[in-house]
Amino acid sequence: MLVKPVFGRVLIFIFCAQIALAGDWPQWLGPKRDCHAALESSAIEQLTAEPNTLWRKAIGGGFSSPVVAAGKLVYFDEDGTNEVAHSIDATTGKEIWHTAVGDAYRDEWSAGPRSTPIIDGDRVYVQSCKGEFRCLDFSSGKVQWGFSFERDYGVKFVGSRAREGTAARRGNNGTGIIDGDAVLVPVGSTDNATIVCFNKKTGKQLWRSGTDEAAYSSLQVATIAGVRQVIMFDADALIGVAREDGKLLWRVPLRTDAKRHAATPVIDGDTIIVNSHTIGLVAIRIERAEPGIKAVRAWTNPQLKINLATPVLVDGYIYSQGPERNFICADARTGDLKWGHPGFGKENASTIAVGNNLLVLTDTGELVLVYADPKEYNELGRQQVCGKNWNFPAYADGKLYVRDARELLCLNLRKQ
Repeated sequence: MLVKPVFGRVLIFIFCAQIALAGDWPQWLGPKRDCHAALESSAIEQLTAEPNTLWRKAIGGGFSSPVVAAGKLVYFDEDGTNEVAHSIDATTGKEIWHTAVGDAYRDEWSAGPRSTPIIDGDRVYVQSCKGEFRCLDFSSGKVQWGFSFERDYGVKFVGSRAREGTAARRGNNGTGIIDGDAVLVPVGSTDNATIVCFNKKTGKQLWRSGTDEAAYSSLQVATIAGVRQVIMFDADALIGVAREDGKLLWRVPLRTDAKRHAATPVIDGDTIIVNSHTIGLVAIRIERAEPGIKAVRAWTNPQLKINLATPVLVDGYIYSQGPERNFICADARTGDLKWGHPGFGKENASTIAVGNNLLVLTDTGELVLVYADPKEYNELGRQQVCGKNWNFPAYADGKLYVRDARELLCLNLRKQ
């Protein structure tokens, strides 16, 4: 087929732009919020003995993770006074803008924000530890709209003086989610605002729902049992509410020691898998039932007490940091442990699926490449890339963006 030269150049530009966008990492846990890199991202077959670091820069504290879109990276840190959102050039690390979002928070674990920014088109959404939520212009960092958990919804942040481990104690760590024209936020107010839905452009409240406090887990949105719903692992339960109007669809009480629900729910068809240091690994199946839907416990593995890590699902199997400084594989249909391998950090590791391989960043700063095989552990390489961290990295276009307590760095993982 013949195409005129000018039109051909337009087609090439559009095609390349689509690929660049498809390979981004714009939100918590990646483009589809499932710890999987985009198919267009470069595959990784091995790790060299030494990391190929393209740039590195000093940053402030925080457990927030970097996000990448359209050649720009957004990270969230603290400067001793404020929690600050930054936009930088993803290729060079050069800063484009920075915007203060709220007062800085510090406890015995560290200082700085813990919720991850969301890039959506021409907007960036950020949330401070103390519950200041802002929508920023992606190009300039200017505030478009915002709200306060305490001022607008009565969620008082009390810090480590609190007796139980809700978000009001250790920070509003859970990240909201974009779905269509809405942004949904885990506010955690017991005054009918566990989850609040806003118009993402204007900030107008569309609905509010729930009477549970928030823990540290992030939201999911999925069509389960034929119903579009918002999933939240809050301080006392796993809940599902209707995406359209916030109506409670089902609720499974899951109260644990210190209410320390930190991992994000994993969606496997009509089954939702969650984990914590008390209950282990639990699968809840959502079924059709007159007049609506119901939640049924499918299986439980109380031995897999995975504390902080969010598992990744690959071809029917779960891969994750395990409870004994190990890396584990479990059958997502039954919860049965397939294997466990020692030598993975202390408490946490972040796992990204890139094709058939897994990039695992441990909390001691080691990057490990593992083949996703339920039959046996198969390591393909290991590097020391950063210091102690609980920060999930971002993977986009063959580059891994890693953060620890002092630095942000860009690693080139393309085949040399």
